[in-house]
Amino acid sequence: MKVFLQLERQTQVNLAFLFAAALGFWLSMTSLLPVLPAYIQDLGATDQEVGFVMGCFAIGLLLSRAQLGKMADEKSRKLVILIGAAVVGIAPWGYIFLDSIPEMMVWRAFHGLSIAAFTTGYSALVVDLAPLENRGEVVSYMSLAIPLGMSIGPVLGGYMLGTVGYPVIFSVSALCGMAAFVFASQTHEKPRMIEVTPVLGDRPTSEIPLKPKTNRQFRELMTDKSLYIPSLVMLFIGLLFGTLVTFLPLYIRELGINFNTGLFYGAAAISSFSSRLLIGKASDRLGRGLFISGSLLCYALAMVCLTHANRPPLFIIAGVIEGVGAGTLIPMMIALMSDRSSSNERGKVYSLCIGGFDVGIAAAGFFLGTVTQTVGYQGGFAIAAGLALLAFLLFLTQGNQYVKPSLKFAIGKTGDRYAQKFEG
Repeated sequence: MKVFLQLERQTQVNLAFLFAAALGFWLSMTSLLPVLPAYIQDLGATDQEVGFVMGCFAIGLLLSRAQLGKMADEKSRKLVILIGAAVVGIAPWGYIFLDSIPEMMVWRAFHGLSIAAFTTGYSALVVDLAPLENRGEVVSYMSLAIPLGMSIGPVLGGYMLGTVGYPVIFSVSALCGMAAFVFASQTHEKPRMIEVTPVLGDRPTSEIPLKPKTNRQFRELMTDKSLYIPSLVMLFIGLLFGTLVTFLPLYIRELGINFNTGLFYGAAAISSFSSRLLIGKASDRLGRGLFISGSLLCYALAMVCLTHANRPPLFIIAGVIEGVGAGTLIPMMIALMSDRSSSNERGKVYSLCIGGFDVGIAAAGFFLGTVTQTVGYQGGFAIAAGLALLAFLLFLTQGNQYVKPSLKFAIGKTGDRYAQKFEG
């Protein structure tokens, strides 16, 4: 934490307000994880309709992500953050007054704008404020708001679900979002400067040759195996995560056991926090492949645990394993995408890769609700385990140029042949 003491006073204040805003945002979002599926079901919805409503969140996110990213670059990081905070502060109030499934679907899509806006603006502004020589350290500390919010919010929501009515729960979530807006409004953006090559007369001051930076179009990125295979992996995990978020609260309710669903998410958040502290530096030495493979197997094991879970300790164990998978896969995939792209195309590359995850969440809500009506919740988790294993096999055999290099990369025996070295 010494790095923060070395920053300018205004930068310290900005980062403190940003962290507080992020904590309020994630408390608002995650406190509804164990609540919304039960609320929708209590409105008379079938499992399929619950999936439809929950899946609409990702639709709103998908439709807005590209435009909000462009706005953050061309207009203002703070403006985009405020949009996300405003939506997350308004959306919970709306659930109180809606009583039909179509209305809930539209409102849930509106709620999805919040993550697309807030996370885009937040990440960009933190990087702007962080000094170049300490950027990784500052970004790492500022990202701790996510597992911290994930560890408190679901437990709080699950507790309130058993003690107070839905209007109170939605009001608390909205107040957390409003607090995020207030804190975010106190931040100040750092003027962004366009970097240019210094010149002396008609010649650059340095004639050291640089490797050319590519700037491929989106269509080119989608047909590049080095990028679409990770995107497919994220699609499968998005399907898994959508199944988990949508149907875990309903499964626990069906079992009739005395267990706060938020404890599952809390256990996952704590283990995710711990894994993030360990894997970053290790992956620079041992390669990304080994950790991606391990995370996919953790996801599969967590889903297998859920298919057999009928007591609280088993749900906690499943949560811990799922948290290790989540805390490892997301940062490793972002690092992998960075390795495989140039600096001036990484925004599109991240959008493609994480977009696969978003599509998976949306598809899970729409399609797996029908499946669970036939095979039950345990069958749905078994399908999710199969998706994780399918993602693992895909990465194991297609994660690099050919099957043999892919196998070696996936177990940490060789480097990434797709990794590109670009200036910046």
